[in-house]
Order: sequence, then structure tokens, then C-alpha cells
Amino acid sequence: MNEVKVVSIFKEKDSYYAALPYEEDIPAKTKTHQKTAVDVNVGHFNYTEGQIIVLPAKLQKLYKRIKHYQRVLARKRKVNGKLAAKSNNYFAVRTKLQRDYRRVANIQNDLLQKFTTKLVNDYDHIVVEDLAVKQMMMTHVASKGMQRSLFGKFRQILTYKCDWYGKELVLADKTYPSTQRCAQCGYVKKGDEKITLQGNKKHATKHNEYICYECGYSNDRDANAVLNLLALAK
Repeated sequence: MNEVKVVSIFKEKDSYYAALPYEEDIPAKTKTHQKTAVDVNVGHFNYTEGQIIVLPAKLQKLYKRIKHYQRVLARKRKVNGKLAAKSNNYFAVRTKLQRDYRRVANIQNDLLQKFTTKLVNDYDHIVVEDLAVKQMMMTHVASKGMQRSLFGKFRQILTYKCDWYGKELVLADKTYPSTQRCAQCGYVKKGDEKITLQGNKKHATKHNEYICYECGYSNDRDANAVLNLLALAK
């Protein structure tokens, strides 16, 4: 039986929360002798078993609504200055905005908790790329800040679960060309051969196509990246 010694009460965005820290001995997970790699993208995560959608329709709907509320509040501040925050209408819109932020956080957390639990249950060695690289690559996507926070949460949750359950997490170096490298022959695309978010103009290929012009290998870009990351697992 766990004994709770300290209870912390705090307020966040007009809601009250109670934090109850406790210590627990967590047994290591059964060894599976399996390995996997996760390629993180905006909207979906690819791994050896397939794909996990992390930008479902309900999140996209919330992102659009949040963007609308942000614009409404910005216009009110521009017109009324500091007095805007004192109006009932401003308070009502801000409350709706905070409500949707909480909903986004809850949906993201649920997705990540379930996926990371599956990873530590099924695999002993898990490889992920440096997520800061993905954050830098983000361009025209709804609520970039929220997607960036999702990347950070994923790594944070996976890190402590691997530590809890005795699984090994391997972090690929930020310079590792998982997307540009051919998983079959090792050739790395450079210069005008590289695949971008818009594809490759030189060869008129799409952003999700990987074609190696050295050995003829072709695959989905994300599937190819997963195989490259998997090569780093012990």
C-alpha cells in the first residue's frame, strides 16, 4: 500500500488540480527481444508495424477553433488596448480558448500514453530521431506550437517509460540522414537530389516517395526512414 505524504493544490486556467506524489516499485517488462524505430512526422508517427495518426479530425477541428479565438482576442486588444481584458465578452472568448487548449492537451496525452505503452510492451530496443529536427522542419501546419509540444511530450513520456520498464531508448543523432539515406545500399541524397516537404523537383517525385538512383530501390519515404533508424538499434 502506498502512503501519500504531500498533497499539492494548484490553480491553472481557472481550474483547480491536486498533485499526489508517491513512490512505487515498478517491475521491468517481460523481454520481447524485438526492436523498432519511430519516424515522427506532423500528423502521424511511422514505426515497424505501421502508422499512428496523431492529428485526427477532432484535433484539427479544435486547432481551427483555437486559431479563430486567438484572432478574436487579438482584434479586441488592438481596438481596446488594456481595457479589452476587462470586458465580459473578452473573458467569455478567453474561457472558450482555454477550454479548447485543455481538450487538445487531453487528446494528445491520451494518444501518446497509449502509443508509448504499446512500444514498451512490445519492444526492448526503440530508436527515435532527434525531434528538434522535426520541429525546425515544420512550415505551414495548423497550430505549429501544439505539434511542437506533442513532439516534446512523446520523447518525454517514452523516456521515462523506458526507464521504468528496463527498455532501451536509442536517440539518433540530429545529423543522421534517415529520410535521405537509402535503406538498401546506404546512398545518401544530397543537393538537388534531396527529398523536401515539396518532393524533389529534379526528378518530379512526390514528398512521400523515396527512389534511389544508385541501386533502383524505391519505398515510401517514411517507411524508408524507419528502416534507416532501425539499423541503429542493437
